[in-house]
Amino acid sequence: MKVLDYILERVSRGKVHMTLIDPDKQPPAEAGSLAAMACDVGTDAIMVGGSTGVTQATMDATVTAIRTSGTVPVILFPAGASSLSRHADALYYMSLLNSRSTRLIVGEQRKAARAVREWGLETIPMAYLIVEPGMRAGEVGHADPIPRAKPDEAVEWALTAQFLGMRLVYLEAGSGAPEPAPPAMVRAVRDAMQIPLIVGGGIRTPAAASALAKAGADILVTGTVVEQTKDATRLREIVAAVKGR
Repeated sequence: MKVLDYILERVSRGKVHMTLIDPDKQPPAEAGSLAAMACDVGTDAIMVGGSTGVTQATMDATVTAIRTSGTVPVILFPAGASSLSRHADALYYMSLLNSRSTRLIVGEQRKAARAVREWGLETIPMAYLIVEPGMRAGEVGHADPIPRAKPDEAVEWALTAQFLGMRLVYLEAGSGAPEPAPPAMVRAVRDAMQIPLIVGGGIRTPAAASALAKAGADILVTGTVVEQTKDATRLREIVAAVKGR
């Protein structure tokens, strides 16, 4: 089964949780252990990426360790064309639509295209949208973050993504953000479009995860809380909140 089909099938049955692991935050063996822990508590996929400057060698080693340890699809979440791995199950072929830089909208994607074709890596077209405060992702992405008080702006970007043929929309408040995208914004975007909505950044508690899921997020992503705490109980509680258990 294609990874996109797997995601869509999971979304059709309920809410989905994904765990983000940054190769720059721990050695590959530890990343594999984190992935195994996440799988044990019910995460539906492992996303790998995040930091700039991650080498392909580091990415390859991390993805290989995660695939050895985990039981769910491994999806690349790259900062650019230089941080890919042929060993992943799929690649978010993502465009940072609200960037001021064409490099982040389509330039890095062009650089990666030949390698992706040669490797036969499954691509999942995804719109990546930075929401205030944006954190490091917004800075590196030269983004004009969507103001938290302007859900209509998020709706316009999301509809643009859908009409361009993207298969997923990702609202990103930024790794380590003090709080995630506002539930009111999530609800407005979910009501406006027909493709799955991913929300990430700033989700640290079961209550925050539950609020976003109830607002309409189809897929919720947690990363920093997993890497910083390495606490299986806490992650299990977040996954349970996402899935309404």
